[in-house]
Amino acid sequence: MPVHPDRHFVTTDWLLRHIEDPDVIAVDGSWHMPAAGRSGRAEYLAGHVPGAVFFDLDAIADTSSPLPHMLPTPDAFAAAVGALGIRDNQTIVIYDSVGLFSAARVWWSFRIMGARDVVLLDGGLPAWIAAELPLEAGEPNRAPAVFTPRFDPTAVRSFDEVKAALGGEAQIVDARSAGRFHGREPEPRVGLRSGHMPGAINLPFGEAIEAGRLKSAADLRTLFAARAIDTNKPVIASCGSGVSAAVIALALDVVGARDVAIYDGSWTEWGGRSDASVVTD
Repeated sequence: MPVHPDRHFVTTDWLLRHIEDPDVIAVDGSWHMPAAGRSGRAEYLAGHVPGAVFFDLDAIADTSSPLPHMLPTPDAFAAAVGALGIRDNQTIVIYDSVGLFSAARVWWSFRIMGARDVVLLDGGLPAWIAAELPLEAGEPNRAPAVFTPRFDPTAVRSFDEVKAALGGEAQIVDARSAGRFHGREPEPRVGLRSGHMPGAINLPFGEAIEAGRLKSAADLRTLFAARAIDTNKPVIASCGSGVSAAVIALALDVVGARDVAIYDGSWTEWGGRSDASVVTD
């Protein structure tokens, strides 16, 4: 695999130099909240990094679950990304159309499924466009590939596991807005209570981002310290539906946290269950 200087990010210049390398593949992971009125796939078809394939968060998922974009089984994930032409031993470069949002969830999905080298395009598609680099429309013609999954179950938590963790050593970090966390704003999904889990810490994911890029490791350490988040202790990241929680998981990984998991069902599951404690303090 090509060498890149950072474990988490590559620059637009690096991707441009390696765009024709068969061991490198770009992946557009754009996804938008339903209320945004935007389609990640439609925007991808209109223009994307040349050769990039589209990762559909809602389709490469456990579609039997009533919850949105839950992780699929390892075999289902492998079949879906293999059909896109992605191998587990490639350098997989993830980006999205806003800079850094849903790309973090796609990054986490590949990581948990055992991809050997998965990174993010620093600044995402906006940085690529700002550099006046070429775009391609339509679907690329890529041959199917073999992705061999190596699932890491320690990086994901279920409802029962999160419920059991409350009050213990693990820190629950909620990436939703302060208004939703404190119950001052309604949830965007119908039927969900507002509020948060007892003992959870609120860190809106946008506070880890500046101008479409993840903040520096030093700034992230300051941010975590300000919220009394101990990066040496276990962290379970949560959000509305498991997407922006991945931004927190990424930020924690950048600063060297070793025990980080995502609550996959997040508030869509928790806020919709009568057996889940909700507080609004």
